[in-house]
Amino acid sequence: MSTVEVLASVDIVALRMAPEAQHLQVLLHRREREPHAGQWALPGVIVNGRTPDTSLEAAAERALREKTQVVPCYMEQVGTEGNAFRDPRGWSLSTYYLALLEPGQVVEGEQLAFFDLDSVLARKVLLPFDHNLLVELARERLAAKTVYSSLPLYLLAEKFTVLDALGAVQACLGQAVNNTSLRKRLERLRERGWVRDTGEKNQPRLGRPQQLYQHTPQGGRAFMFERSLLPEGV
Repeated sequence: MSTVEVLASVDIVALRMAPEAQHLQVLLHRREREPHAGQWALPGVIVNGRTPDTSLEAAAERALREKTQVVPCYMEQVGTEGNAFRDPRGWSLSTYYLALLEPGQVVEGEQLAFFDLDSVLARKVLLPFDHNLLVELARERLAAKTVYSSLPLYLLAEKFTVLDALGAVQACLGQAVNNTSLRKRLERLRERGWVRDTGEKNQPRLGRPQQLYQHTPQGGRAFMFERSLLPEGV
């Protein structure tokens, strides 16, 4: 790379709820080219005058399509990071996105795998460039919006229980949440048409049957609440 070029990319922090567990996983792609060939990294693409993208959103969609073959339930731009040191090829910047996937999302091939988010955040899984930082910042955005919005519901199956929603919210926040407060939020969402009571119940192996709900978002966005989900001072 010459001293006048800046390498630009779009990278995706794609998260799902772990199957049969109450924690988040991040989707990683094994790099096929240098630098860092063979290492696990965030799926991403280069953007420049030779690529077909007409917007950053189009580049993000291309990254998911070409590198992962998954379609997110929700995606938003988080921010841009750049400096002269994050890429060995020279000055570079990354515009990175948060994508939420359904819990049953599967991937094919040896080049794709889900990793526990906490392991990446704790840097037990080391990613190239500054991808550990991008994951951390995307998680911070998710946690911040969870306090005031319905965003975690995009991580749930088509039909879910209160306990499912509680698990997703707590996974996004990284801390416990009052069950009663969450029930009040779901009731508010039901009144506003963002959640539907299916009239069905599941039958767990242990315990009583649980009401099944369905997330019915409007316009592919999140509902914003007036008050924080967490007690003041937390």
